[in-house]
Amino acid sequence: MVSATTATTASARHTGNRLLARSGTPGRGPAGRPGYARPARLAILAVAAVLFTWDIQHSGYHAFYAETVRSMTESWKGFLFGSFDPGNSITIDKVPGFLWPQALSARIFGFHPWALTLPQVIEGVLSVAVLHRAVRRWAGENAGLLAAGAFALTPAVAGLFRTEVEDPAFTLLVVLAADATLRAAREARLRPLLAAGIWVGLSFQAKMLEAWAVLPALGLLYAISAPAVLRRRLAHLAVAGAVCVAVSASWVLLVTLTPAKDRPYMDGTTNNSAVSQVVGYNFLSRFSSLGISAKDTGSVSVLTMAGTVPAKASSRPGPHATAARWGKMVGPSLASQVGWLYPAAALAVVCGLAWRRGRPRTDPLRAGFALWGVWLATYFLVLSAGAVGGHTYYMGVVAVPLAALFGAGMVQFWHAWRRDGRARAWALPTAVVSTVAWSAGISELFPSFLPWLAPAAITLGAGALALLALSRTGGEAARRRLAVLGLGVGIAAMLLPSAAWASSVLNPAYGHSGMGSTGPVATKHRAVHHRASAAPASSRRTAAKPPDGTSLSRNQRQLLAYTRAHQDGATYLFATTSWRVASPYILHAGANVLPMGGFTGSAPTPTGAEFRHLVATGRLRYLVLGGPATAPGRSVARWVRDHCPRVPHQPSQLYRCSPSSAAPRAPRGR
Repeated sequence: MVSATTATTASARHTGNRLLARSGTPGRGPAGRPGYARPARLAILAVAAVLFTWDIQHSGYHAFYAETVRSMTESWKGFLFGSFDPGNSITIDKVPGFLWPQALSARIFGFHPWALTLPQVIEGVLSVAVLHRAVRRWAGENAGLLAAGAFALTPAVAGLFRTEVEDPAFTLLVVLAADATLRAAREARLRPLLAAGIWVGLSFQAKMLEAWAVLPALGLLYAISAPAVLRRRLAHLAVAGAVCVAVSASWVLLVTLTPAKDRPYMDGTTNNSAVSQVVGYNFLSRFSSLGISAKDTGSVSVLTMAGTVPAKASSRPGPHATAARWGKMVGPSLASQVGWLYPAAALAVVCGLAWRRGRPRTDPLRAGFALWGVWLATYFLVLSAGAVGGHTYYMGVVAVPLAALFGAGMVQFWHAWRRDGRARAWALPTAVVSTVAWSAGISELFPSFLPWLAPAAITLGAGALALLALSRTGGEAARRRLAVLGLGVGIAAMLLPSAAWASSVLNPAYGHSGMGSTGPVATKHRAVHHRASAAPASSRRTAAKPPDGTSLSRNQRQLLAYTRAHQDGATYLFATTSWRVASPYILHAGANVLPMGGFTGSAPTPTGAEFRHLVATGRLRYLVLGGPATAPGRSVARWVRDHCPRVPHQPSQLYRCSPSSAAPRAPRGR
């Protein structure tokens, strides 16, 4: 068995070295790489850094997330649990791992919008670098450079890594997992496979169960290509899977084992459970269009922001609704952000698997095409079935396999063309024609945005075909020069539309969408001013202002000054019936304000008994009524109007509740 495994390992290593040599990357060290590799990689990283950092000083605060980051900087307890308010009464409605880098950045540089954006910029540049390394290790230097360039020039990626949301960290971590798994599969090594499990587990802290959707692709890669006997491969996968589950469940387990009285309430739930928040609220409820219900999981029934009207489900879900659900990934709003290279990627998977039939099981190139193909198909299905809405930043995890397949596919298409055989030479011109035609079709859906784009791409594509055709005639040197030129023009034609869309982040009108989009997303695009009205309310961004309370309105400053002057030892300055009313005081002043109802307004916290207990024990003296209606707010408001006098000469509906207003009684424990 040992000798067989050794022979298999040697065979796989020999196969891999031959593949790398054919891809223009002989050897594994820097000395074996082409001279242009390092400058090209640095240039790609520089372009990515420019796209991600452009106009960062004018970034805005992302609603709900920025308030949470501010509270996380106020205490390490708030940092650990992801508290929305400085008093640690309720968490954000997600696992807070993606906000930890933002909170650390704010602690170091101060609470400013650019300080909250900076971690995403770093995560983006690292994602480009790691994807280049992963694809280079798998398919060679040229493929790695093409993949990194295509990824950086994807519109959704350019917008993603300048937005204070969860997907930048998630995207980086799953790319690290892919890189580690590719390294593990080459020589059947357990250590890098364990690292992959850790990376996926950490990505769970950013995106929860969506992170596990990458596991089938990673597991398949190792299972079908690692040079070891089946029993050893399965054992390695089991150990790595256990590590992945342990790291993934670490925060949920911490919350579960912490007594409810010693931590904030878990937003998005009716039972104060981190498991309900992760499984019910943030997973099952996202697939309600498929008839899946989270009502028995402890999840709140409303998923929209407090004060907004939930979208009505179609009473007749028929073929049109089904087509809209499963076709949204190729619809204009998402295809224009991530789908420019769909044809090239699809052709790469088909050819990569078909052309390498009959190779040894351990063939790394074929296994890599399986990895990225399964990854793309899995997330394509998950995002098609799930609720995406206007969240363009969800598309980062789709851009990764698209870029990898584009890079490796173009290299294999080029090799097929240079071999001068008719059986496979068709792939390169087919990739150029199909991708350019698809891109031109997407561009034409937005006729007032970059009207020159489709004609330019078509012209370049036609030029590439002409040069490739001419490379079939004449002397060897001239043929090679024409073929290389045709390949370069063809790549430019395929990447131009995506790059042009991504470069719209340089335009202030498109650079700070809050949803990770670049360029227009509505097909009836007439002017750049559409964005402010088109963005969903939950994505609205607060303009950058000093976080010292001076940016509050006159009435808000008056309320804040009054409650601070009359706090009388209370824990909270005042309570509000909605987080949206508490938001400016937390965001701009770091005030210890008690919100009610969580993000949706449906979380049952604080209950009426808990509110009265806070009043009776002197921890809360004031309540501001008004703003979006919430379930606990409606209950508390009735009691307050009956038992607490309104404070005169205040523009807000401010009520003062003394301990004598409420008879001391024990709350329902949390």
